[in-house]
Amino acid sequence: MADPSSYRPKPGQIPDSPGVYKFRDEHRRVIYVGKAKSLRQRLANYFQPLVSLHPRTATMVTTAASVEWTVVSTEVEALQLEYSWIKEYDPRFNVKYRDDKSYPYLAVTLNEEFPRVQVLRGHKKKGVRYFGPYAHAWAIRETVDLMLRVFPVRTCSAGVFRNAASAGRPCLLGYIGKCSAPCVARVTPDEHRELAEEFCDFMAGRTGTYIRRLEKQMMIAAEDMEYEKAGRLRDDIEALRRAMEKSAVVLADATDADLIALAEDELEAAVQIFHVRGGRVRGQRGWVTDKVEAVDTAGLVEHAIQQLYGEESGDTVPKEVLVPALPDDAEAVTAWLAGRRGSNVSLRIPQRGDKKDLMETVARNAQQALVLHKTKRASDLTTRSRALEEIADALDLDSAPLRIECFDISHLQGEDVVASMVVFEDGLPRKSEYRRFQIKGFEGQDDVRSMHEVISRRFKRYLAEKEKTGEWVDGDGDGADGEVPAEDDGRPKRFAYPPQLLVVDGGQPQVAAARRALDELGITDIAVCGLAKRLEEVWLPGDDDPVVLPRSSEGLYLLQRVRDTAHDFAIRYQRSKRTKRIRTSPLDAVPGLGETRKQALIKHFGSVKRLRQATIEQICEVPGMGRKTAESVVVALAQAAPAAPAVNTATGEIMEDDGGGTA
Repeated sequence: MADPSSYRPKPGQIPDSPGVYKFRDEHRRVIYVGKAKSLRQRLANYFQPLVSLHPRTATMVTTAASVEWTVVSTEVEALQLEYSWIKEYDPRFNVKYRDDKSYPYLAVTLNEEFPRVQVLRGHKKKGVRYFGPYAHAWAIRETVDLMLRVFPVRTCSAGVFRNAASAGRPCLLGYIGKCSAPCVARVTPDEHRELAEEFCDFMAGRTGTYIRRLEKQMMIAAEDMEYEKAGRLRDDIEALRRAMEKSAVVLADATDADLIALAEDELEAAVQIFHVRGGRVRGQRGWVTDKVEAVDTAGLVEHAIQQLYGEESGDTVPKEVLVPALPDDAEAVTAWLAGRRGSNVSLRIPQRGDKKDLMETVARNAQQALVLHKTKRASDLTTRSRALEEIADALDLDSAPLRIECFDISHLQGEDVVASMVVFEDGLPRKSEYRRFQIKGFEGQDDVRSMHEVISRRFKRYLAEKEKTGEWVDGDGDGADGEVPAEDDGRPKRFAYPPQLLVVDGGQPQVAAARRALDELGITDIAVCGLAKRLEEVWLPGDDDPVVLPRSSEGLYLLQRVRDTAHDFAIRYQRSKRTKRIRTSPLDAVPGLGETRKQALIKHFGSVKRLRQATIEQICEVPGMGRKTAESVVVALAQAAPAAPAVNTATGEIMEDDGGGTA
């Protein structure tokens, strides 16, 4: 535990101006990021006697080993830089909201020539217009199905679109009037884009104007005795109204607002957001966070606003943001929101009327979300803790293995030999630290040698990162080559953290290879075990008999899950390498021959086999092929051994390579 006074800056060193500061630990990892109107006043608060600090703040400053800061011009710049650093460094003592689910959005791909309406999850893409999020994907599909009658926008995938264009026939939606069929040129690209933009306008809340326009067109058609047209317009209006009814009217028609409510206790907080557009609730989402820093309701609101709008711009930032408490720097946050929207944004606490009533509803949702989360987590945390304790007892470890790494080797009859490393922390997978390896030291099938190589490479990298960060150095304090270790930037490192337990997929030979690799590197503080698939036995280095955990053991279940995850990860990598190798062509070795000319050659001759039989003069007849390149093609095909004939796996028939090939 560090003494904060050992790294406390001198009072005259800290500027009395706005800025953002970072605390780093002894390994130079950034553990906390904050902002301040006055860096001098804010940082002074961290260096009070520990008994005067909040327990979480005291834990942070005693974990830290240094502090640094960056001066900015305004509080708005400080807010933006703080958000950027939290996202970049992922500091462990900052509040970070995590989605309680992956919410589906209704998306319109305006970045394509023919925009497509679809359901999307995950990260937002540039050039795509999003609406939502929604609680369920089926709710989006029901809404879209109603609206396609009025706005027949394309919903098919790129492959279906290309197939329809090639065949000259639209899909079923084109025949029943729920797609304008741009694939067969029933509408021009401009006409289809106009339909997509009208769809977006309606979803954005501009509903009243559009329905009134349709009603006017219906009346005109009826007066002109165009009764079929009037009937279609009537049905269109009814479909739009049914789509609108799926979103409850809660506020006045012109209201565009996000309502943010919180429920919290001493340890955790839940936030719920209702997105209101055109007076209707268009989406809802929720987050939960651990209160790892000393933060009040206003601070939680500020963090929520940063996460909610940090990547947004334009109309996705609403005119109003209603909150239960104003952030400490409310003016700076409001200015930041206005900058992201491009126009004024109102940030306030609703005091009366419908908005206050709706805020109470959002708050009840937040409270229910927190209760549900705590119920789930209590069960999960208890089970994971019991599993880790059982593993520690069975393997005679000093403490529960909070970080477990598992390695697996995969190959196909000795070819494309690869390895995987998966990481579990506190019993949960940490996918950002999964790693893949290609076996480079030898060729052929030898799982034991492969395991030794992979473990050696992984922990050589660990030792290199350990030396680089200055955790230990050789000689008189210089690096291994006599140089001062490079300054660390604080970002999470690929191989910087060692596990408490290393698991290998295999029995005694694989375990012995892993232990030998660690011993050769002088690493003795990492426990090693193996899990054999045959009887699910746990093997330890040097033991003649395995450790047998009960079949009902939570510890065994966790080890199986870790092992199976590593196995699946390795299999996927091995298959991707095999697929890539199979798809290679002798033409890949021809210098200066790009993909376009490869495809032109295959199209002209029909297959690589026929191309191999062609003369230089015949190859020169292909557009874009010069004599020098043609000679290179002939040489490359002559040097490459002919591929083995393809076999129809259903019939066993050997298939001749006379048809089309791949370049």
